[in-house]
Amino acid sequence: MERHFDEELKELKDRLLYMSGLTEAMITDSVKALVERREDIIEEIYKKEEEVNLLQIEIDDRAIKMIALHQPAAVDLRFLITAIKINSELERMGDMAINICQATRELLKQPLLKPLIDIPRMAEIARKMVKDSLDAFVKQDAVLAKSVCERDDEVDDLKDQVFRELLTYMMSDPNAIQRAMDLILISRHLERIADHSTNIGEEVIFLVQGKDIRHHIAEQK
Repeated sequence: MERHFDEELKELKDRLLYMSGLTEAMITDSVKALVERREDIIEEIYKKEEEVNLLQIEIDDRAIKMIALHQPAAVDLRFLITAIKINSELERMGDMAINICQATRELLKQPLLKPLIDIPRMAEIARKMVKDSLDAFVKQDAVLAKSVCERDDEVDDLKDQVFRELLTYMMSDPNAIQRAMDLILISRHLERIADHSTNIGEEVIFLVQGKDIRHHIAEQK
């Protein structure tokens, strides 16, 4: 029975890693569609979202059945509960990538407002945060998880930089307002993806160390 449970755990990890890979691709491709002005990429992202949504249902179902059938305790139970939470975070990141696609579709109808520098940088940092947060979960690596959380500030700073720069465009040219607003929204969606990765990092730290660092709780104790 124990060997069967271990096999199911491995399958669950593999499915989460696969879902993470799809989410990473959605993030990268959503910004690629914007930078390269390619609407054809967007349709592929929507297909990936459908798969991510199905995976969310499948992974939740697997984890809940494992809890019901095996009645795990201590570390194994905490692992499965964490897997369910991570599953939800990944699905939300997929939603953010779709939001980026929707804003991109509007932007592709008009000329490019400005060269895109900070948004692609945000996307790459956020994508790497997703990957590392899942690697930290699978390897139960609290150090890697902490590094994910620390990178959140870098994404926040870039989002603020994007806002300040685009604000000057809006103030100088009313015709630029809608395009600038769409770019600001994209930067906010990328910042939310980084937030969801940070949430995963915090869950991994709790899983490994039993330390709750959400809302800086650990600093208050």
